[in-house]
Amino acid sequence: MGTADDPAGDVLDRLAAAIAARRDADPATSYVAALFAKGEDAILKKIGEEATETVMAAKDGDRSRIAAEIADLWFHCLVLLAHHGMGPEDVRTELLRREGVSGMAEKARRR
Repeated sequence: MGTADDPAGDVLDRLAAAIAARRDADPATSYVAALFAKGEDAILKKIGEEATETVMAAKDGDRSRIAAEIADLWFHCLVLLAHHGMGPEDVRTELLRREGVSGMAEKARRR
């Protein structure tokens, strides 16, 4: 969970909770439920689309669009995490594990 010093963590946790709450809603009235109903391939397709839109926004240098596209990307990543019974805390744990480790060392560890 986020803390008072980490409002972004709070919003990610709240968003993950909202995604979990909408997972079994009516797909006709909930975008999240519709994504879950379509299955993992639909979720992965959205992540690919949002990643591409993020790259295009970055290439254009449009800061507000970059933030908006990354927000869309993170949202769909949270949906994917929920699909696998995971949430933001799983990503935080992994980032904490990597903290203080050089990128080169981390990459070598994954081989």
